[in-house]
Amino acid sequence: MTRSKLLNFASPFSFYRALQVRRPISTGQIDSATNPEDLYSHAIKVANENSRVSGVFEGAVFANNEISLRDIQIWGFDYDYTIAKYTSEMNSLIYRLIAEKLVHGKGYPKEILNLKYDSKAVRTGLHYDTQLGLILKIDAFHKIQPNTVYKGHRRLSREEVLSHYDGFHVRFDHMSGFHGGAEGVQKMRQLTDLFASSQIALLVDIQQLFIDMRMEYAPEYLYDDVQAAVSYVHNSGGMHQAVAQDVEQYVDADFTRKYLPYMLNELQITGRKLFLMTNSEFYFVDAGMKYLIGKDWRDLFDVVICSARKPKFFSASEKVRPFRRLNLSDANKSDWTKITKLEKGSVYFQGNLNSFTEMTGWTGRNVLYFGDHVYGDLAEPALRNGWRTGAIISELRDEIEIYNNEEFRSKLALKCSLENLIERLQVSKNHENIRAARESWKVERDQLKEEIKDMMHPKFGSIFRCHNNPSYFFRRLSRFADLYTGHLCNFIHYPKDRTFYPKRYALPHERFFMRTPVFES
Repeated sequence: MTRSKLLNFASPFSFYRALQVRRPISTGQIDSATNPEDLYSHAIKVANENSRVSGVFEGAVFANNEISLRDIQIWGFDYDYTIAKYTSEMNSLIYRLIAEKLVHGKGYPKEILNLKYDSKAVRTGLHYDTQLGLILKIDAFHKIQPNTVYKGHRRLSREEVLSHYDGFHVRFDHMSGFHGGAEGVQKMRQLTDLFASSQIALLVDIQQLFIDMRMEYAPEYLYDDVQAAVSYVHNSGGMHQAVAQDVEQYVDADFTRKYLPYMLNELQITGRKLFLMTNSEFYFVDAGMKYLIGKDWRDLFDVVICSARKPKFFSASEKVRPFRRLNLSDANKSDWTKITKLEKGSVYFQGNLNSFTEMTGWTGRNVLYFGDHVYGDLAEPALRNGWRTGAIISELRDEIEIYNNEEFRSKLALKCSLENLIERLQVSKNHENIRAARESWKVERDQLKEEIKDMMHPKFGSIFRCHNNPSYFFRRLSRFADLYTGHLCNFIHYPKDRTFYPKRYALPHERFFMRTPVFES
């Protein structure tokens, strides 16, 4: 079977819809004389045909909601992991700084300093059970995906998961709070931000170290200590100072330096207004932006806001959190002038959405804001102010590359054909030959499910799916992001009057007009 060429921009999930057979067999033709091997051979043939659908362009932008760039007059950007993409050295740095704080500030065993960050240990969108000390993946229906629950480095068996959760369902009151945190009685913490990958990876490694050392520990206290260490690293400025002093080591700049200035200039030429709104401090952002764009980077933005403290920025009142102007000549001195207008060339910090809207007049459907954090960057402005939103998901490019792999597509096509075969032949339960074959097909289908998951990630699979179901992460992404892509500069592939249309998916009670099942109903 030859590998298909990338002939057009396809939805990342269009392949799943296409994986249905084109030459159906009626179940009315099935009887006790039917040879199951013939049915299986037919399913194989259909899978081979379906695996040759067109691939997905790695630089594409995908739509959850219809949006026309012609209507977008104001483009806003977060900084970390949106404009600036970081190398794995960043996560290693955060991991090390958290570990040092635990050892030197909390008295944890010095062996923790020998631990190393593993980029494959965790994934975006996972949940961490703060009370049981388990890391797990949950789907859109709050169901735990089998074979994705770990304590330390050990995967829990099905029986162990059932004993902890009384099934595979996570109760609503145990789920993470609106912004992904473990708030109140909610014991789940979702991995969604800059520090989370390093934080959860270290938690898992410390757990395994304690298990190997036969040390007793309370998972909730361990989580609290690590969370406190994270807050210290974030607030102390140690991480930001290290990155600002060695930008080349920590900022992945090849693609961004080549295309970002062109993209921002093009937006300016077409009359768009641009703003930068980030939680990071100015000196940190300034060092990165000079490296990515040049010393005059602020000339490209109409408004620059640092230390915004999102998501509080979107809900705070102007009396509690007014804007302040940064003294660019001496950052140690405060400028106490009351801010009544946001001017180009100045740098502001803190502030709130109400004042921002009043002073700029930018509101609603004319604003498109990009961020990497579904909750902290995108949820509040979408819900409170009607902004259009775009998510930058760095893992997307890697997943598309795997998705376009011939072996992956072949396995996925066969799994879908077998599922259709198994489902339609439930009417043949009176035929012993068919019933026995169905059981063997189920075993093969389950094996394919795990192989497909492992190809995406050896522990947790795709960040967007839990087998056939959307993941909890993708559920929130599809709710709060109108658009999503793997890199901000992917927008260079599209004209600035482009309209993005979401794909129409067939609901369970519908039949997609291009879809033909293996067996007719």
